[in-house]
Amino acid sequence: MLGFSEEQIATFGLTFGVGAFILYMLFIIAQLAWESKAGKFGTFVLFLGLAFGMVGFIAKFLIQWFLTSAL
Repeated sequence: MLGFSEEQIATFGLTFGVGAFILYMLFIIAQLAWESKAGKFGTFVLFLGLAFGMVGFIAKFLIQWFLTSAL
């Protein structure tokens, strides 16, 4: 497809597609905190609980980037 291999398309989709989805989910969490008038601590708890799974994906990406650039 347009001269790209399946691996290149999958890598692009995984990095930018999931990254965009993560940003959208952060927007949803912020909107949820705003509409529920959660306050500072409540907003922190919402972000901690609902966005904690995203940290693993971002850490995996950074570890891969660091390991490939160090070699």
